[in-house]
Amino acid sequence: MSFRIHPQNPKVFEFRGEPMVLITATEHYGAVLNRRFCFERYLADAGEKRQTLTRLFTLFRELQAAANPYSTCKPETPDFVAPFKRVGPEKALDILPKFDLSQPNPEFFERLHRFLSVAGDHGIVVEVVLFSNTYAESVWALNPLNPRNNINGLEEFPWPEYMSLRHPSLFEWQKAHVRRIVEETNKYDNIFYEICNEPGGDVPSAATNPSTAEVDAWQTAIAKVIRETEAKLPGKHLIAGQEASTWNTSAPATQKTVAAFKGFPVDIVNVHPLPKTEYGGNIYDMGDFMAGQLKLTALRDFALDSYDERKPLNYDEDNAATQYKEPAGWTIHRKRAWTTLFSGAHYDMIDFSIWPYLETGTPDSQKYLRSWMKNLSEFIHSVDLATARPLRGWLQAKPEPIVESVFAVSEEDYCIYLADGREGDEPGAGEVISGRLRFDLPDGQFEIACFSPETGRYSPWIDLRGGTGRSFAVPDFHHDLVVRIRRRRLV
Repeated sequence: MSFRIHPQNPKVFEFRGEPMVLITATEHYGAVLNRRFCFERYLADAGEKRQTLTRLFTLFRELQAAANPYSTCKPETPDFVAPFKRVGPEKALDILPKFDLSQPNPEFFERLHRFLSVAGDHGIVVEVVLFSNTYAESVWALNPLNPRNNINGLEEFPWPEYMSLRHPSLFEWQKAHVRRIVEETNKYDNIFYEICNEPGGDVPSAATNPSTAEVDAWQTAIAKVIRETEAKLPGKHLIAGQEASTWNTSAPATQKTVAAFKGFPVDIVNVHPLPKTEYGGNIYDMGDFMAGQLKLTALRDFALDSYDERKPLNYDEDNAATQYKEPAGWTIHRKRAWTTLFSGAHYDMIDFSIWPYLETGTPDSQKYLRSWMKNLSEFIHSVDLATARPLRGWLQAKPEPIVESVFAVSEEDYCIYLADGREGDEPGAGEVISGRLRFDLPDGQFEIACFSPETGRYSPWIDLRGGTGRSFAVPDFHHDLVVRIRRRRLV
């Protein structure tokens, strides 16, 4: 059975008969496109770390940049494995022969099949990304669909029009790319498709650039191609996506989400947790790109406020602190990941310690970030995900700097995540926290223990009687702690 939305709980997934949440600190989307990346090592480590998701681009090639020059999606030109053959004799803008969009590249599809197969062997679900925003002329220069990079007679056009229906000949090649990817990957049970990474409209470089509505019409047309292609095939897969955002030169100026949860043709709502994310008339500031901001309250509240929507919410590519490849930056992502999952959403961040030739990260990222994410995955999958729900306002009292998130199976299992919500530059951030919790429990006998997100270990379980006004003294801790209360079963 393919990866699907869980039949008992529309906010989580089912994979091979078991409930699943998406959690990853290994999202490196250029694994197939970059010849120098040994993805077998990467996937083996991700599987050992109990990561359930990875993300894979099928066309987009990033421009090397100072913040992250060696990402897998930034291959050197000779190592770029595109889905199309290079045939020449004229040169593309990267100085190698031009592409023929009508000829698939056997090396690309051999790597694609091997990646999906190995990921499946490790129980990892792959988000197969069909297109991406191209952001700027310098990035557009790397794209095989740029008319200057292929022999197929496309007319010249400004790069923002790539995400629109303005050019029928371009759209025909885009459709052909989608059909080929869908047909090639249809047999895999461990995939879903994303229409476009970070779609954007109303780019301010020209008043004639496509609007967000135009970009969304293009996305809708691409979703239709996926559905029509799969209608003739045995496999059926979920589609993820997001509404087009209005963009300035480097980041979304406004990210709307209501239509994505409602009529937009996606099964999973992807949101990149950034400032100016809009839902229900509210704006959520979930942190500036790579600025090292925690912003736990907004991150939690967006997930909780949209929880009653019937589609799963995936924080798809959190880059809050990814350029800080050390414990302080990784602690920000640990807190954001636990808060997200305990708020009923899914979490995906890029581990910038993973490069070609460093497919399992650095010794430090293994010790900290990657081990921490394993602790989270093992904990969250120990909960009955089919029946668990986030509980807002359940905790009646807590230490003052705490941002709490509660994920519970009603009357049976209460998981309370306590995180120091102070930003790194605030007084007292990261210092010892202690205090008492107060909450109500159903009648009966329970047991309570603390779990460390850092070590993955529980304290000894102690008995706790149910009833109203229960109290628990939290042991001293730094940064974060989980308190778990579960009904005690008589042996």
